[in-house]
Amino acid sequence: MVGGTRVEGPGYFYEPTVLSGVDPGSRLLREEIFGPVAPVVGFGSEEEAVAWANDTEYGLVSYVYTNDIKRAFRVCEGLETGMIGLNQGLVSNPAAPFGGVKASGFGREGGSEGIEEYLAMKYFAIAVG
Repeated sequence: MVGGTRVEGPGYFYEPTVLSGVDPGSRLLREEIFGPVAPVVGFGSEEEAVAWANDTEYGLVSYVYTNDIKRAFRVCEGLETGMIGLNQGLVSNPAAPFGGVKASGFGREGGSEGIEEYLAMKYFAIAVG
């Protein structure tokens, strides 16, 4: 483990933390942690990694790091999340839709998709004559 100590001052803040050797069945990997925590889990295959990543009721964002573009698309297509950062840690962009799937939210904010959340479509069927 690196980090994980409380930061002095008001509030409940901790240093960014990297945890190694995390058990794939641990609670830590099944919950949304809104903090700078990076659990590291080894895996034997791409399929196993995607299955473990999807083994949660949440799906806000995932991150994929690879130099293999074919693997990148396979893994990104297999992940059950609303957003994916491919070879980057920042996914927020005002022009892009922000939001998750599963228990991580409904709908999107930002981008044209976010505006559509505030609109109600109305259909008119009109007889002429």
